[in-house]
Amino acid sequence: MADESKSTGHMERTLQTRHLSMIALGGTIGTGLFIASGSAISTAGPGGALVAYGIMGIMVYFLMTSLGEMATYMPLTGSFSAYSTKFVDPALGFALGWNYWFNWAITIPVDVTTAGIVMNYWLPNVPGWIFSVTVMALIFLINYLSVRSYGETEFWLALIKVVTVIVFLIVGVAIIFGIMGGKPVGLSNFHYKQAPFVGGVPAIISVFLVAGFSFQGTELVGITAGEAATPEKSVSKAIHSTFWRILLFYIFAIFVIACILPYTDKNLLNQDVSNITMSPFTIVFKRAGLAFAASAMNAVILTAVISAANSGLYASTRMLYSQAREGYAWRIFGYVNRRGIPIYALLGTMVVSLAAYATQFIGPKAYNYLIGASGLCGFIAWLGIAISHYRFRKAFLKQGHKLSELKYHATGFPFGPVFALALCIVVICGQNIDAFVKMDWQNILITYMGIPLFLILFFYYKIRYKTHLIPLDKVDLSRQTKGESYEPEDN
Repeated sequence: MADESKSTGHMERTLQTRHLSMIALGGTIGTGLFIASGSAISTAGPGGALVAYGIMGIMVYFLMTSLGEMATYMPLTGSFSAYSTKFVDPALGFALGWNYWFNWAITIPVDVTTAGIVMNYWLPNVPGWIFSVTVMALIFLINYLSVRSYGETEFWLALIKVVTVIVFLIVGVAIIFGIMGGKPVGLSNFHYKQAPFVGGVPAIISVFLVAGFSFQGTELVGITAGEAATPEKSVSKAIHSTFWRILLFYIFAIFVIACILPYTDKNLLNQDVSNITMSPFTIVFKRAGLAFAASAMNAVILTAVISAANSGLYASTRMLYSQAREGYAWRIFGYVNRRGIPIYALLGTMVVSLAAYATQFIGPKAYNYLIGASGLCGFIAWLGIAISHYRFRKAFLKQGHKLSELKYHATGFPFGPVFALALCIVVICGQNIDAFVKMDWQNILITYMGIPLFLILFFYYKIRYKTHLIPLDKVDLSRQTKGESYEPEDN
């Protein structure tokens, strides 16, 4: 009988540049833009929201260029988990890998639950769980077929979101100049009452949190590099274009919303996808006289949550596969079938996601604790990227290499990763300041429990295997790990 833990297939490098570009972009466009952008304006005013999203966008750009430098040099499915293992400390790679897998495995139920809520807009008498389970089955099928099916699905879902934002910007500008919707509104809302900055620095910091969650998912491009046809070219192109698109779609969209709706508009406080009529996008479209706006935006948000769930299943499956290949998980999860799918990692992740989804029927408190445990995982992953890149570049130069040997150079080193590291720490620490002020220990536990869970993983591995920070001159710069390897394209 064949050992099922040994692969009879291999990961397929079939993702094209257009797939990676849309995956990177699609990771930034979702409910964070369509829904939460309104609350950001309400909290910090138009100027404060623009500053917060601008700073966070710059940080994400630095992070993505850091990831891009490593991913073009060593495009592995394990991505930042593998880089942390090689460039920092195996304990960090172990903890980051499980942290990221857990993050997406637990977030998938949130996305499919949201899909059920969105579908209830059209079919209110049908139980939401039917739609949620249907979406779960759909994303499983997409990921089961091939990596190409995942890439194509994400390409078209992202394209729908991109077209929506572009149409919104055109309509919004037309309203601002009075071409649609009546009289020109101009920039009057930027000096209305306390605008443009409302609540000062604390309000801007609180919007950092919203912006940070909005941008999470951009790091997916690092994981897809392990299955990219031409990673040295496509990863760099995808990352280079992400920054400008973030500026266009987020900054310009928030500017348009702020011009049309004053920060005091109560509708901006809405963050509930079940009330799509209160989305700032919907309100702007309605003001332009587009009666179908609510249904159209509901459909777009449905594509956004399906895309998020689909990407979440892909990312968590690949991370579990990588953990197994590195010896951090059961070997069977490292098995790849003949179509290039880590099938047992896919099944294992799906079982965990279904179990997490089921907890909401057992008791909402257990479900909330699960979601709370994953709340900071994305920011912890970003910390890992910043630390890994700083160490990679230092080790690369320390060992006598030249920057000209790298196909892609991160922008602004060492400022970039240091700035990203510092801002991530600020966001993590400021996640729920109100709970500390009120000494609400239950909320503190729910909000910050991801940190002790990560530290438990880190110190468990570190103590058990007696790992240590790898000296720069001992860092392994070969393009391989225990379970993966890469041959440069020009070899």
